[in-house]
Amino acid sequence: METMSSPSTSSQPAAEESGHRLHGGALIAVITALMLTLLLEALDQTVVGTALPKIIGSLQGFDRYTWAITAYTLASTTMIPVVGKLSDQFGRKWFLLVGTAIFLLGSALSGASQTMDQFIAFRALQGLGAGIGIALAFVLVADMFPPAERAKWQSLFGVVYGFSSLVGPTLGGWLTDHGPLVGTLVTETTRWRWVFYINVPVGIIVLAALLIYLPSNISARSSDHTGWAAVRRIDFPGALLSAAGTVCLLLGLTWGSNAIFEWSSPQVIGILVAAAVLFGAFLIAERFAVEPILPLDLFRNQVFAVAALLSLLQLMVLVGLIVYLPLFLQGVLGVSATNAGAVITPMTVSSVIGAAVAGGVIVALKRYQLITILSALVMTVGVFLLITMTPTTSLFEAIIFMVIAGIGLGPFFSVLTIAAQNALPRTQLGIGTSAVRYLGQLGSVLGVAIVGTVVNNTLASDIASRLPASVVNRLTPAGFKAATSPQVLVNPTYRDTVVHTAQRFAAQNAAAHVPPGPRHDQVAASVATQAMGW
Repeated sequence: METMSSPSTSSQPAAEESGHRLHGGALIAVITALMLTLLLEALDQTVVGTALPKIIGSLQGFDRYTWAITAYTLASTTMIPVVGKLSDQFGRKWFLLVGTAIFLLGSALSGASQTMDQFIAFRALQGLGAGIGIALAFVLVADMFPPAERAKWQSLFGVVYGFSSLVGPTLGGWLTDHGPLVGTLVTETTRWRWVFYINVPVGIIVLAALLIYLPSNISARSSDHTGWAAVRRIDFPGALLSAAGTVCLLLGLTWGSNAIFEWSSPQVIGILVAAAVLFGAFLIAERFAVEPILPLDLFRNQVFAVAALLSLLQLMVLVGLIVYLPLFLQGVLGVSATNAGAVITPMTVSSVIGAAVAGGVIVALKRYQLITILSALVMTVGVFLLITMTPTTSLFEAIIFMVIAGIGLGPFFSVLTIAAQNALPRTQLGIGTSAVRYLGQLGSVLGVAIVGTVVNNTLASDIASRLPASVVNRLTPAGFKAATSPQVLVNPTYRDTVVHTAQRFAAQNAAAHVPPGPRHDQVAASVATQAMGW
């Protein structure tokens, strides 16, 4: 992992030249099309969040709120390792074209949805296409350029991926509030449809560019078999077990972290056990497959193994911060929702800058081991500073801490992909790159689940410890649960209800302890008023 051209632990032909080079207008057209593909498909992971309240209001499906995002994540994550391997066997061009077409079809149907169930199904269809595009965009860069040139291009794609996280929520909100009206098709209450319709014209241009300029022989194939002989070598058991295990794992983590079911519930435990069994069966199946979806000997390559592990950890940290920093800013520091989004922006901007700078340094020095170590150290310092924040931390300090963490996180968007690709032969670029992206996607879900569980349990315990024993002893189980819910931090109406209930309880309790006498009623009223005022 020391240099661009000679990975220190790989005996494989990591420095092989790409077999088909593009030049001039064809190169510009393909690079632009791949960047737009990645931008659109990464945007749709975040752009929907700010539009969801309007979507729910229009389609009447609040009880399935989280499924609008979960369906997309499940489908896209499931596809990544499968299509990565298949593209090694059969080539990448037609997989990418089909995936982009599926994504555009899902986008158009999502925008045209008339019910919540339709919307969730079409979001899943969108996710299937997005998983193919996200997996192959980074692989095709490695196909087009030799190891020594990959850094500058992969860093550019890393910037695009990070940029999508930055502008996604803002773009979704803007289109939902200010998207153009089209007669009775798109009205004031259905402007959110433009969040999906906007993909179609851009995607058609992308399809045309890829169809015309992307060569079919851009990649080196892992097998010379064609026709039915090639189809018979597909690892169908591995693909099915991998997909089923991924769905079970993500569902279990999502149910537990979103409090749909308790972590100790039979539903969560059962589906996580099923995920473990399926992944165990998957590993066994891979040992005997002729063309395994995930060749286990990849992990004997130390560079690839470290890159895959760091990808998992990076997304765990990044998504955990992005999801739960707003809770701290709003619930503890008292920042408004609008300002909380603005405060987090420096972290996402700094991560994009970090990715770009790291790519430039790697191109200049031809080394990425040093950049990886320095990035990890900076990320660790930034995250440590963030977890030491208290209610006395100033907003300026919080922004500085986030910027430090972002600078450390940013380089991982491109460095890890470069390291993995340069440590593998061209015939394994698809599955190697896809495995790194797949583990990153899993890391994002794990990050939300782990951080969410810690935050919710800590808050509930801390709030409960601050309630007077006399109050706790007189609360019903339902009342205690309401009084200790973390919702009191971020929902003003909920908080006011809990506070008013507590004040009324204190007033009644205080009045009940006023001794009898000629002025009992006046004294009791005075004490109750003081208790209500706190």
